[in-house]
Amino acid sequence: MDQQNVEKLFTQIDEMATAISEGLNITYLEGVTEALDILYQGQVFEDYPEKLQVDIRNKWLGFNKNNYENEEIRKAIQLATLKGMKGVTQQQHLLTPDAVATFIGFLTGKLTEFHQGSVRLFDPVCGSGNLLTAILNGTDKDIVPYGSEVDDSLIQLAVVQANLQKHNIEFFHQDSLQPFLLEPVDIVTADLPVGYYPDDAQAEKYELKAGEGHSYAHHLLIEQSLTYLKEGGYGIFVVPNFLFESDQAQQLQRYLRDHAHIIGMLQLPEDLFKKEKFARSVFIVQKKQEGTKPPKQALLVKLPSFSSPEKTSNVISQVNDWFSDYHSGKL
Repeated sequence: MDQQNVEKLFTQIDEMATAISEGLNITYLEGVTEALDILYQGQVFEDYPEKLQVDIRNKWLGFNKNNYENEEIRKAIQLATLKGMKGVTQQQHLLTPDAVATFIGFLTGKLTEFHQGSVRLFDPVCGSGNLLTAILNGTDKDIVPYGSEVDDSLIQLAVVQANLQKHNIEFFHQDSLQPFLLEPVDIVTADLPVGYYPDDAQAEKYELKAGEGHSYAHHLLIEQSLTYLKEGGYGIFVVPNFLFESDQAQQLQRYLRDHAHIIGMLQLPEDLFKKEKFARSVFIVQKKQEGTKPPKQALLVKLPSFSSPEKTSNVISQVNDWFSDYHSGKL
């Protein structure tokens, strides 16, 4: 990957998005989606004001998506998305940090190392598609990807991002705690939004519904993910460090004991988060199946700062050794 290409493409997207947002009186993030669609389609939309059409053509000239690697495109889009989300505080509008997305891709590969045939993978809270496309770009496995997102602007951005990177992803534009027309998948990956789910009537259909008041959305999404996992399939979730310390934690623990094996908990580097209360971990579970059992020793790791290559390399080596023992049945 060429960082200069990333910066060059970001500048082009940024200039186009700024012009479009100002010319059409829409948000910058909506302008990013429009700009990406123009780059993908290879033409300026005719319903734009004539002056804007000329301006965009001048900014668009010279772009050829075949000149860029997928990761260059994803990272340029990520930069534009981050600019568009600047100041946004809602958890569901935050991007998964790049190093975390890459690490989840690594874990996906380790969990499916000996999987025969294509791997069906689902992200029920895919947002702009950054995590999902990062996983797809980082693997040579045959993955059949699915993503769901309720937010209009983010799902549109996810679609054009997938198109530009030539990924054939099937998207669901819906509340991810409503039922899906989706056959069970092998892997669920999700950077879970933390907070309460406002639809109490829908929450009532879940085992993890709260006894009183609103239920936790991140708990319900874990249950929903297990519902759409094949028996023996794996869930990889980015969760808050306080997942098992909340007032509904015992209920979650009981549910997991009944339905899943806990494979591991990997605490992400603290320097990725502005405040300790926002710190997250990667939580891995396996949906129970006849013949499966939990590892004798779960994968419990506190990851060092990703800016420390030597320490990170040592931990990755330990993780690789753990997976070798896990797959061989030693654990």
